[in-house]
Parts: sequence; C-alpha cells; structure tokens
Amino acid sequence: MPTYEYECKKCKKTFEKFQAITALPLKECPVCGGKVRRLIGRGGGIIFKGSGFYETDYKRKSSSDRRKDSGPSGKSPSCSCCPSKDSCAENK
Repeated sequence: MPTYEYECKKCKKTFEKFQAITALPLKECPVCGGKVRRLIGRGGGIIFKGSGFYETDYKRKSSSDRRKDSGPSGKSPSCSCCPSKDSCAENK
C-alpha cells in the first residue's frame, strides 16, 4: 500500500496517509477540518537490502563469451600437460 501526501488548502499543513490504491482520497484536514488536495509524490525509490549487489553476482557468461575463452579448436587455452598455452605443442 502506498503512502499518499496531502496538503490542506486552509491551513497549508502537509501530512501523509498510508492508504490502499483503491481507497478514495481524503477530503478534509485532520487538524482544521479544511479541504485537502492530494500531492504528487516523489515515489519511494528502490531499496536494496543485503550485504551488496554487484553486476557480477548473478551474471552468467553467454555462449559467445565461452567460445572466445576457448581456442579455435574449442580446447581451453592451457592443457593438462603444460602450464601455458604458448609452450604446448597441441595448441600450435
């Protein structure tokens, strides 16, 4: 349920009211009984709760990224027989 902001036309008092979306707007000020108008709110904004949210937390590599990581033959850049792809005879 959203919080609506109202302003009294008579005493200029502003106040907030927690109401259902389907509820009718308030018509009178709780302080002086004058007519009120509903103000356009600035919105609640997004609130992230938790230890942190990072782009890489849930990001999965696309299939094109996986192909770039592997060599032209589909083998990984280094093989199990040598520490580096440059020194391996299989990758040349």
